[in-house]
Amino acid sequence: MPQHPQTILGIDPGFGRMGFGLIRVEGMAARLIDYGVITTKSTDTFDERLVQIAEDIRAILKEHKPDLIGIEKLFFGKSSTTAMHVSEVRGVVRLLCAEQGVPIVEFTPAQIKKTTTGDGKATKQGMQKMVQHLLGLKQIPRPDDAADALAIALTAVGRRF
Repeated sequence: MPQHPQTILGIDPGFGRMGFGLIRVEGMAARLIDYGVITTKSTDTFDERLVQIAEDIRAILKEHKPDLIGIEKLFFGKSSTTAMHVSEVRGVVRLLCAEQGVPIVEFTPAQIKKTTTGDGKATKQGMQKMVQHLLGLKQIPRPDDAADALAIALTAVGRRF
């Protein structure tokens, strides 16, 4: 049975810059709808930044009405403070999606690279070149956070219902 066309939103979580990418999928063909970054001011309090992120995510959900959300799983790097803040941002995003009844699928960075390039250890640039190719774009989407979000959306294609 053929699947109906679906809009998928990919999220590369962050609190200074959060990438988002929207694609429309019909069968196995994907086309770009929109991409970009949600930015917050470093001079704002963390709570003010969460409010800004929530407002922007709400606007994206309202405008595009995605059928599925793909989000990167938290990667613990060197800074536990940064990891905790990103975790809280992910919680805000998950809450807003749950309120709208939009299912969420999560992926590790290696899963995203493996799905987009065939190699879970691919470079970021290699992954971004595949995003460009898979979506038929003239150039690699910028900034990196937005390209990563599109890679997450493309990874979610295989998880559609």
